[in-house]
Amino acid sequence: MILTQIDTLLIGGPKPFRADGTMSAMAREAVDRPVMLRRLGFEGDQVADPSVHGGVDKAVHFYPAEHYPKWVAQFAAEGFSHPLLERAGAFGENISTSGLTEDKIRIGDRFRIGKALVEVAQGRQPCWKIDHHFGLHGLTAAVIKTGRCGGYFRVIEEGEAGPGDKIEQVERAGHDWTVERTFRLLIGGGHRAEGAKPGLRELAAMAALAESWRARAVQLAG
Repeated sequence: MILTQIDTLLIGGPKPFRADGTMSAMAREAVDRPVMLRRLGFEGDQVADPSVHGGVDKAVHFYPAEHYPKWVAQFAAEGFSHPLLERAGAFGENISTSGLTEDKIRIGDRFRIGKALVEVAQGRQPCWKIDHHFGLHGLTAAVIKTGRCGGYFRVIEEGEAGPGDKIEQVERAGHDWTVERTFRLLIGGGHRAEGAKPGLRELAAMAALAESWRARAVQLAG
């Protein structure tokens, strides 16, 4: 069972993002106090486009701190660095922590975070806003290729959580669908492989998987 902590807690709201008036809440700010975690997310945290962000299955976005050195090394190998990677929050996450990598956590795993109880609902499906946020074409594709997607919690029990609070796994899902495996099948192109349909049907029937990803599994299964 996993035991870690909230290294950084980040809260934010929609801000001007592009000259055409597009807004985004990716540029969240770190807070140094406990915040009440409700069914739709941390108090004071908002999303810019509720049609694709937020909701009960995307209440809390977490991103593994382990990925930051990997991105720094990848950028360095390509001959440049990026200031966004100097601190947590570069990928719009609410929680930055170590130990919750996509290969270790399963859809439906439950964790006590501070006084709240949460459940892994899905991985984070990246969109064009990551490229624009970094000013770097191709980063979204790199997230998909590497599987460094992070994920989302749904909130089972509301409660306060703050920087330094424990993140303790209290229940392990009874299957082997990690966030990594699920992401690669539904988002990373794995559905095109021969023999993918049984896995897609299994995900389509998984109650703990986010509703939108279950629908995607149904669509891809044909």
